[in-house]
Amino acid sequence: MNGKKVVVGMSGGVDSSVAAYLLKEQGYDVVGVTMQIWQKEEEIVEEEHGGCCGLSAVDDARRVAEVLGIPYYVMNFQEEFKEKVIDYFISEYQRGRTPNPCIACNRYVKWESLLKRSLDIGADFIATGHYAKVIRCDNGRYALHTSATQDKDQTYALYNLTQEQLSRTLMPDGDYTKEEIRAIAKKASLPVADKPDSQEICFIPDHDYAKYIEESTGKKPVRGNFVTKDGKILGQHEGLTHYTVGQRKGLGIAAGHPVFVTEIRPESNEVVIGEGEDVFSGSLTADHLNWMSVKGLDGKTVKAVAKIRYKHAGESCSVEEAGEDIVKVTFDAPVRAVTPGQAVVFYTEEGIVMGGGIIR
Repeated sequence: MNGKKVVVGMSGGVDSSVAAYLLKEQGYDVVGVTMQIWQKEEEIVEEEHGGCCGLSAVDDARRVAEVLGIPYYVMNFQEEFKEKVIDYFISEYQRGRTPNPCIACNRYVKWESLLKRSLDIGADFIATGHYAKVIRCDNGRYALHTSATQDKDQTYALYNLTQEQLSRTLMPDGDYTKEEIRAIAKKASLPVADKPDSQEICFIPDHDYAKYIEESTGKKPVRGNFVTKDGKILGQHEGLTHYTVGQRKGLGIAAGHPVFVTEIRPESNEVVIGEGEDVFSGSLTADHLNWMSVKGLDGKTVKAVAKIRYKHAGESCSVEEAGEDIVKVTFDAPVRAVTPGQAVVFYTEEGIVMGGGIIR
């Protein structure tokens, strides 16, 4: 028995519940914690699948903790979540960008805030139910390695974790497939073994981002022009927060064939519309870099496999420095819908996360 104390972030789902079970089986002193991030009592999300924001998450996590015989607490992270996730999400959309709030939540709430409070109560580690593996590279640096299950792998949304955070993190689910995790939960008689996965952004259960932003800010989106790349006006859009690069549906443009959003221009309040081939790009630039398995590029151009969104399979590329805290990525084959505000994450051929940044 190793006796080291680990605080497990428990969302009430099967993945984090099994993480707590596996660590207890490995001899850790396990403490379960659910992070209270919902903003107002009357807005508590009790959606059909019970995401990580609702009171149902607390009820489920508490029941699992009772079965496992571990201490369980609810910690309030409302302020951190509003500042680091919700406010960031709204401001990015208002700038014509498409943010990934889960990446911000992982870095600044689930890790930065939870890790600090966990260390304060004497924990050695924090743990989550993410599908990823923490490894120590030959150069001594910590990094993430893709999980045993490619279709559930969550390393993309975790690329922004720091070396200190990784050194204090356990992710026991990374060695298993989703089916194996559910089988472990059933064998351990965990009450969430058959609970469906939560989907999409937890604080916007109806997925209507534009409506959420309007209600949160009290500002109606300003209508503007749909234009072609050479400036021809095609009609009026409903406000920049309604659109993202690569979008085809819901444009309301009668072109006689499919057209797509290829660019969003906040300075002129225009949404650029183009053809299918216009959505593909051969390169991108990124900033706000975070390096994992390497300290940086040191002036070298490196080969990598880059993912530009969570479900992207990845494309071979070259990565080179293009300024202070900026890289240029040149793809071996054009990629679809490079979207400012989303992350680009670089992997080795073996599946180790080299680092990543935010697409400019």
